[in-house]
Amino acid sequence: MNRLAGKHIKIHNLDFEVYDQETLLKIAPHAEDLNEIRTLPITDVDVVKEGDGNHIVMTSKIRVIDYGGPLLVMLFCAFLFCASVILFLLGGEPHITYIMFGSSVLVFMLFWVRMQFGYFDYVRKLENFVKTQA
Repeated sequence: MNRLAGKHIKIHNLDFEVYDQETLLKIAPHAEDLNEIRTLPITDVDVVKEGDGNHIVMTSKIRVIDYGGPLLVMLFCAFLFCASVILFLLGGEPHITYIMFGSSVLVFMLFWVRMQFGYFDYVRKLENFVKTQA
């Protein structure tokens, strides 16, 4: 795994660097010059000895600076969904209830699609990079 340390990978015109940190490797984005809003992962790569061979364990997490946006969207969707269910059970105005429910589902679907083409795409491509290089 030491042969990965110091390498760079470009994903969607964004540079990721692999660096060694004590017992594992970290893959972090160089996003200092980034002007647009992106949710980027920091990936830890750990090699676990398993019998005769090695097993690679990868864990990705959202950068702390990017965590707020997705959290707010999820809380907004949860609030709209819960409010629509409560209004439905209490016999509120059906049009408002259905609009709130539909809005929560639509916003969540748009958020999920955006995450699939952004954050989760970065994670998939980083996993492929490590698999091909290891």
